[in-house]
Amino acid sequence: MKLVNQLSVSLLLTAGVIAAPAYAFTPESTDPIKIVDNNWSSQKVLARVAQQLLEKVGYETKIVPSDSQGQFAAMGLGDLDLQMEIWEGTMNDSFMKEVNAGRMVDLGSHAATTREDWWYPDYMEDICPGLPDWKALNACAEKFAAPETAPKGRYLAGPVDWIKHDKEKIEALDLNFTVVNAGSAAALFGELKSAAARKEPIVLFNWAPNWVGAAFPGKFVEFPEHEKACTEDPKWGVNPDKTYDCGSPKGGYLKKGAWSGFEKKWSCGYQLIKNIDFTGSMIDQAAALADVEGMSHDAAATAWIEKHQEQVSAWMPACAK
Repeated sequence: MKLVNQLSVSLLLTAGVIAAPAYAFTPESTDPIKIVDNNWSSQKVLARVAQQLLEKVGYETKIVPSDSQGQFAAMGLGDLDLQMEIWEGTMNDSFMKEVNAGRMVDLGSHAATTREDWWYPDYMEDICPGLPDWKALNACAEKFAAPETAPKGRYLAGPVDWIKHDKEKIEALDLNFTVVNAGSAAALFGELKSAAARKEPIVLFNWAPNWVGAAFPGKFVEFPEHEKACTEDPKWGVNPDKTYDCGSPKGGYLKKGAWSGFEKKWSCGYQLIKNIDFTGSMIDQAAALADVEGMSHDAAATAWIEKHQEQVSAWMPACAK
């Protein structure tokens, strides 16, 4: 890959810098900070950016895989310590349950805002006139059908643990579609790449910020505007008998969260994490290094830090200098 070739020398140099503490700082605890590792690329890269910066200060760290819902109970118990990407549309309820119970702390929102919903590549507007209006979907349902869903259309959702209530949405809006879950983010976008190459019908789960929109121009389906009452009060919205008759939030938050004992145990690291603030374009770049340029998540994090040295320096707290 072109970017890999350009960065090969700087990666070797940077890896050496990141591997050893750069500050005269004694960590408050030698226990490793356990950083959550989820199953999509931007989270994996940003988790490793946080890891490399914490290690640069002098902390021990450990990357620990977890699913997107169980991670919050684990953090509430202190089995995990840090999550760098908490998405409002998918994780709010599980996250806030732990925050309200005092078992987790909200470390603030990134500058990036989010959207997570049904999405299609632009060529679908020729195949299904009326898009992005959600009402156009039923008229085109058979065009979206797959052998396992025909005559209903197929909606390709994310992994099951990315709880999005799509079945409830389909029922509430009387959509002639069936949910099929992809096993991973890689599988989800693998199907998009395959369909786009042949201009085949597809509607799938997507999110922003992400690298996908730059590689495959497309749009989110425009469902009825989201309000909190949509998920709580059946009388709200276009279906007076069902909840989830709306789209997902637009301009949703992207937060950082930690085990409630994090600040006391690793106080300087806590200040560093609070200072970290990713923009949407920063996250796009992080995901693209892995998913477009083909770098490992560790190498992508190192390359990202190298590219953003000025910003990274500004994030370092006074206690680490």
